[in-house]
Amino acid sequence: MLRALLPSCCAMCGTGCDDTLCPDCAAQFFGAGAAVARCRRCANPLPGAALDRDRHQSEDRLCGLCATQPPSFDVTLTAADYAMPVDQLVLQLKFGHRLALASLFARLLRDAVLQQPDFVLPALICPVPLGPRRLAERGYNQALEIARPLARSLGVALHPRLAARVRETTAQSSVAPEQRQRNIAGAFAVPDGALVRGRHIGIVDDVMTSGGTLDELAATLKRHGAARVSNLVFARTPPH
Repeated sequence: MLRALLPSCCAMCGTGCDDTLCPDCAAQFFGAGAAVARCRRCANPLPGAALDRDRHQSEDRLCGLCATQPPSFDVTLTAADYAMPVDQLVLQLKFGHRLALASLFARLLRDAVLQQPDFVLPALICPVPLGPRRLAERGYNQALEIARPLARSLGVALHPRLAARVRETTAQSSVAPEQRQRNIAGAFAVPDGALVRGRHIGIVDDVMTSGGTLDELAATLKRHGAARVSNLVFARTPPH
C-alpha cells in the first residue's frame, strides 16, 4: 500500500523501484564490474593495472605522484569515479537539497570500505568541516550528512567537531590548480588535540578532486598527533 501511495524511482535512470537505486544502475555503476585498480593513497585509477580481487588496493600499489611526493593522508577509499552520471547524484545532494542521497552514498561507501580486506577501520570519523558562511548558505554540510549513516554502519564513533574550518576559502573547484594549495593553507584547526593524538582518523567527504583540501586537513590532524589518516570519499575525480 505504501509503495502504491508513495511510489519511488531510481535516482539515476528514473525507473520505478523500491530503493534509491534500481538493481541495474547499482550493478552497472557501483557493482564489481565497475571496480578499477586504484592508487592506495589517492585512489586515482592506475592505467593498465589489473584489479586484484582479493587485495583490491595493495600497500605497494601507488601512482607515480604519491610514490615521489606522498600526501599527508595514508589511504583513500572511494565508491566511484566522479563522472557522468554519478556526478549528477553528487550535485543533487550538494546543491539540490536531496538529503536522502546521503544515506545511499554512505551505504555504497561502506560497501567499498568492507571490500578492502586489509583496511583497518579508523577510531574516529571526521567530516570535512564547512565554514560558517558556506554552512549558512547551504543549510547543511553534505560531508556530515554522509558521515552520520556511514559511522553507524561501520560501528565507528563520529566526531562532527573534531576539526573546524577557521578560515573561509574560495571553493577549490573554482580555483586554478596551481593556486589551490595556497587557497586552502591554514584553513583548519583541531580544537582538542587529545582526541586525535595517537589515533587513526577517517576523513569523510563527498568528492575528492585535486586532494588539496583533504591533504591540508590530514596535515593538520597529523600536526596534532594523529597516527594515521584515511580518506573515505564517495566519488573521486579522475585525472585530466
